[in-house]
Amino acid sequence: MFEWFLEPLGYEFIRHALAIGILVGILCPVVGSYLIIRRMALLGDVIAHCVLPGLSIAAFTGIDLMIGAFSSGIAGALFITWIRSQSRIKADSAMALTFSTFFALGITLLSTLKNKFDLDSLLFGDILATTPSDILRTLSITVLVLAVIKLTYKELLLYTFDSTGAQAMGLPVHALYVGLMAVTTLTIIASMQAVGVVLVIAMLVGPALSAYLLVRELHQMMMLGAVLGAVVSTIGVYFSYYTELPSGPSIVLVSSSLFILVLLFSPSQGILTRPELLAQIQRFGQSKKIDHHHHE
Repeated sequence: MFEWFLEPLGYEFIRHALAIGILVGILCPVVGSYLIIRRMALLGDVIAHCVLPGLSIAAFTGIDLMIGAFSSGIAGALFITWIRSQSRIKADSAMALTFSTFFALGITLLSTLKNKFDLDSLLFGDILATTPSDILRTLSITVLVLAVIKLTYKELLLYTFDSTGAQAMGLPVHALYVGLMAVTTLTIIASMQAVGVVLVIAMLVGPALSAYLLVRELHQMMMLGAVLGAVVSTIGVYFSYYTELPSGPSIVLVSSSLFILVLLFSPSQGILTRPELLAQIQRFGQSKKIDHHHHE
């Protein structure tokens, strides 16, 4: 057993993959918790696809990829807000339009600007190609985002659960919205190396949703989500090492499997373990007994 655990650690690329996987595993569920409660989970997916045009323009002009991806992601989020504020179009439609427009633009730019991008690893991640500088970048984003969330926890909490109330209390709701988008965009950029654009949403919501079914408070959901995220990433990397399956999808499949287990067996919310279900089974058993006595 110990051998099984230690063998992959002999490879530097696995150690790097585990490091970035754990960082992403901690960061994503913390940010994802806000998105889930604000019912904006899909926005994470939209922003993930909106970073593409920025990435290809940045690669073409030689500026830092992070700056390009970040600007482009925020632009996508603001575009959705603008469509919604200027028309009676609902959020989901605005998101669908923005998502496809930016993604198409990104793919078009990638082919016209002849970027030397590996589209596969961009879309699905390439955690095994992680470099120390990737880890450092992800670590700095993780520290920055967690610090921001710690500092603005009360305001974000109010805004998350009751934005109308927060506005009435004089909180800068628009600034909080843009802040949440900025944090989400940074989180996505940090996670792209590990799981890629297409799968990042799974890390944002998977572990956080599992935590949501197990605990009641937002801060507990964030903490437990972070622990589950780190565990899921670690298991995913090991799983991909021993099965030779791609790492990004492996991490996501582990995350989804965990969610299904929690959905079935969570002590308070589980489909198979809900108190009312158990009570029903007991009642059913007792009525069978009574029937049996009657027949005798």
